[in-house]
Amino acid sequence: MTTVLPTALKQYADEAAWLLLIRAPRLGPGRITTILETFHTPLEFIQANRKQQAATGVAAATLDYLQAPEWERVEQDLQWLQQPENALVPLTDDRYPLLLRDIADPPAALFVRGDSSHLSRLQLAIVGSRNPTATGRETAQEFARYLTGAGLVVTSGLAAGIDGAAHSGALATGGPTIAVVGTGLDRVYPAEHHELAHRIADQGALVSEFPLGTQPFPGNFPKRNRLISGMSLGTLVVEATPRSGSLITARLAGEQGREVFAIPGSIHNPLARGCHALIRQGAKLVETAADIIEELGPLAGFSPESAATSTSGGTRHELDSDYQTLLEHLDFSPTSIDTLVDRSGLTVETVSSMLLLLELQGYVSSAAGGLYTRAGAESRLLAD
Repeated sequence: MTTVLPTALKQYADEAAWLLLIRAPRLGPGRITTILETFHTPLEFIQANRKQQAATGVAAATLDYLQAPEWERVEQDLQWLQQPENALVPLTDDRYPLLLRDIADPPAALFVRGDSSHLSRLQLAIVGSRNPTATGRETAQEFARYLTGAGLVVTSGLAAGIDGAAHSGALATGGPTIAVVGTGLDRVYPAEHHELAHRIADQGALVSEFPLGTQPFPGNFPKRNRLISGMSLGTLVVEATPRSGSLITARLAGEQGREVFAIPGSIHNPLARGCHALIRQGAKLVETAADIIEELGPLAGFSPESAATSTSGGTRHELDSDYQTLLEHLDFSPTSIDTLVDRSGLTVETVSSMLLLLELQGYVSSAAGGLYTRAGAESRLLAD
């Protein structure tokens, strides 16, 4: 006995077959890959007889389900897919991320809301604490802005804290960002990111391997994390405690043969300890976004110089008065933050934050001992 498609679904036979396998119980990505090696398409598999299906090692519970599927759920999925911004991208689709195909357990298909063409672009994951410091949040935003300007797509998990800051930073440049979520795409988690999720769908893409209706079960998020790292050339951890889920993403990135980057912090900041642990384990310490571009350049085909050029586009002449004041007090010889505080009258916190932004945009350069100097881009600005 074979699985019989309802008449109403026959015009969507291929997609319906994919959706049926995704929803089938006890049928993980690895088993679906085995099925495809034997039958080439899900439709061929569901139209085979039970004995032929069983030969692929599929569990009896799965075979029972295929004899009496929940077609109403598949119909709901198909209705969702009729919306122009929604798509199902199976493993065999050209839009499926090439890097994700290479991991040990790639999902059989991805549900996408937004522009699925972004999935095939070079990506850099940015992850971190759900309760970051203000500096950590700003750092994630500024790194995301720089990396997006350099031509990378910033990928993260839509979580509160660093994830949301990274997405927001990428969107602020007018570029795309990808959010990989641990629920079905018919819901947003956390709810506070409802508006952010819509902006990502409009400007980038929301991605999930989970079918519609999937709730935010705790076990979904480690699975989600393997996609974040698996789609990306590397993973940057901004702030994290030693038991943070972000370290799971970093560990997965290492296991997948991807680069791992970590931003160091104060020894007195508990949120820096996870990053310090990663650095001790071999993650690359980064102080500026240009460090990442320099490391990934041979893989991605760009350089820090081209990144600086691509991020300049009209923003270097739009600094507000406080930034201009700080630049006026900055020498071409190494200058300390304390000296800049004395000269500018600004607070230590403000100067530190402003220097980070100015460095990311190429106005200043950091030197040994926590000192800063004017950079070439800043000299050109003063000459204009």
